Amino acid sequence: MSHTSSRSSASSLENDRQEMMTSAQKNRRSNNGNINFNNRNSRGRDPNGSASSASSTPTRAGNLQQAVEVVMNSFYKHTGGLNSVDAVEALQEFWQMKETKGQLFPAGGSSCPHYTDEDSDSPPFVTYVVLPGGACFASFEHSVTLADAKRSAAKIALMNSVFNEHPYRKITDTFIQSAVQDALKVHNGPRFDAHNPNSSIGVFESMLKSHAGKTMLEFQETMTIFQLLHWNDSLKAMRARQCSRQEVLSHFSNTIIDDKMRRHMALDWLSREQDSPGVIKRELRSCYNEIYRERREGKELRFLFEKRNILLIAQEQLEGKQN
Repeated sequence: MSHTSSRSSASSLENDRQEMMTSAQKNRRSNNGNINFNNRNSRGRDPNGSASSASSTPTRAGNLQQAVEVVMNSFYKHTGGLNSVDAVEALQEFWQMKETKGQLFPAGGSSCPHYTDEDSDSPPFVTYVVLPGGACFASFEHSVTLADAKRSAAKIALMNSVFNEHPYRKITDTFIQSAVQDALKVHNGPRFDAHNPNSSIGVFESMLKSHAGKTMLEFQETMTIFQLLHWNDSLKAMRARQCSRQEVLSHFSNTIIDDKMRRHMALDWLSREQDSPGVIKRELRSCYNEIYRERREGKELRFLFEKRNILLIAQEQLEGKQN
């Protein structure tokens, strides 16, 4: 795919976005099913180990597939008569175009999506893709080869990348006001919490304001960092040291998720393993349970993906000590 044809494709996506969004909205229903994850080696696949489970939620899967096909067909119509569109190449072209338009990525990163394959000797295979802006998606279809899994991940990431270009995905003053009000309702907090820099809502508002003009996917990396700090009890430890929420926000606002951060958090889980044997294995099972559900619905996975990475590092170090 040439840069000229990809630019034409991206422009055409603006015309097709509304159709895509209509299809995608059909897939917004939450999954309340309780999946019993007993197979540790299923890693993000069917918790029950069934290869036929790809059709267990046909309506939801069909709606998601329909939304993805709208995007892919749009590329197909505007690529100079090519018989097919490679989703992996199309996704890379999309983000390269954003870079040429002045898009800046965290920590000076490149415009190339980064793929990670889940270890598996048999299908269904699972691949994760982390976008240059920090968001993460994974293969949502039943993939019988690693190549299929990579294409599936690229397709869902491309759909969400295009969806993210819509103006209402921008963080504006109106959006911030609405998001804060929604947060107050969810947590039953008093209105003055939104103006208290040390309250959870106040910190949330500060985080949004610091990302004004950006999109929700660009905001995802910062949100993931604080989700990880909360999950890892790092925020609790900071509160014990009497650090204010605003101080924590300032300290981590320019932090990136890298191997150093993952290894540091993995050490915390090794420490927990000493106090509660088996906790890493249990937490990893729970994580893969969530990944299985969320990726099948095409949802953003960066928080779960990083939990997985941290726990796998901890597990590997634990097994190394035991051997």
